[in-house]
Amino acid sequence: MGTKRSAPGPQEKRFAAFMEGLAKAAGHADRAVPLKAYCTGLLLPGERKSVEPMAARLAPDNVRRMHQSLHHLVADAPWSDETILEQVRGYVLSAMKTQGPVQAWIVDDTGFLKKGTHSVGVARQYCGQVGKQDNCRVAVSLSVSTNTASLPIAFRLYLPEVWANDAEHRKQAGVPDQIRFQTKPQIALEQIRQALKDEVSRGPVLADAGYGFDSQFRAGVTELGLSYVVGVQSSTSVWAPGKGPLPAKPWSGRGRPPRLLRRNKNHQPVPVRQLAMSLPSAAWKTITWRVGGRHPLKSRFAALRVRPAHRDEKRSEPYPDEWLLIEWPKDESEPTKYWLSTLPKASSMRELIRIAKHRWIIERDYEELKQELGLGHYEGRGWRGFHHHATLCIAAYGFLVAERSRFSPSTRAGHAGLPVPKLPPDFEPRGAATHSRRTA
Repeated sequence: MGTKRSAPGPQEKRFAAFMEGLAKAAGHADRAVPLKAYCTGLLLPGERKSVEPMAARLAPDNVRRMHQSLHHLVADAPWSDETILEQVRGYVLSAMKTQGPVQAWIVDDTGFLKKGTHSVGVARQYCGQVGKQDNCRVAVSLSVSTNTASLPIAFRLYLPEVWANDAEHRKQAGVPDQIRFQTKPQIALEQIRQALKDEVSRGPVLADAGYGFDSQFRAGVTELGLSYVVGVQSSTSVWAPGKGPLPAKPWSGRGRPPRLLRRNKNHQPVPVRQLAMSLPSAAWKTITWRVGGRHPLKSRFAALRVRPAHRDEKRSEPYPDEWLLIEWPKDESEPTKYWLSTLPKASSMRELIRIAKHRWIIERDYEELKQELGLGHYEGRGWRGFHHHATLCIAAYGFLVAERSRFSPSTRAGHAGLPVPKLPPDFEPRGAATHSRRTA
């Protein structure tokens, strides 16, 4: 006689209800069972979260059938990533906001090391995972954050030009016809526009210098009615406080009146590094922006009002002034970080710093998505499979975020209160035997 399974606990019941919502969002009823299984597999203990080892953990008595079911769900089934992420967002943000309002929208990208050249989006490019150029693919995300939690609500692969313009590669990887080459800032702006259309609770847009250096990205955020705090490079040019471009030349009375702003050799903007180095010692304040861990997080900062200067000689009106925030740690020989911000003029330096530093809350998201939920473990080569796997990883992670916000702050993948079947005794995923021989 088989052993009787105990009744499901409260967390298991909440997970079942969450998965029912996702199953409905996925459309066809025949996707419900594999979708629930896939998310469960992502949350169960296990080092590898690709299809084969998850199938073995989920159905130890019928691995082959489960493998086929999970593979079809992510590689072939035409359900909408956007619809699933919308369902996840609605469930998770309501839980997150029980602990406080939305603080920010955070733009970021993440890299996945990948060998070969046939997997969609793989090219030699900068990979944040290793901090240098390498063979990888990169995805752009938009996250929504409260003071204590954050969740990716949009996720899209960046398609390098070498891929976007290669019809044969596109066809083999199933890249949709409407996907064209876009820079990462352009992808991020598209995600922000969609979030506004979906009426997501607003917050200032935060991004690192990979986005903040792009004046069109900053202008796009402003045109959409959002403020920003974005990193910029030390070479970014601005007009010092109280200064700006020269007005257009006086009209001579003939032809069209001159409209464009001017500079001359004695009247030029300066790089933010040069401006920072010229500030008096009294401009620098030591500020603690977060108390936690072993030591309070503090550094030296200066904040001043400046006008961006990027190609303003092509404009008829100067850019509005905005905040320049600078960090110069006491033990460094020069400033280390710079931000431009359109937060209100009345904002305090402490508030500017708090918001600028809040971007790092998403580091935990990607650490768990990659290390615990297998965000980078998908082994297929196609566009659909890459995005379907990422969407379900975000869905599973979203359940953990909601649980932490409402019930248990210690909830994490592998400890989500879900039943764990025993692996078949002779199961070895592909590559395991080779690894065993090497480490024996």
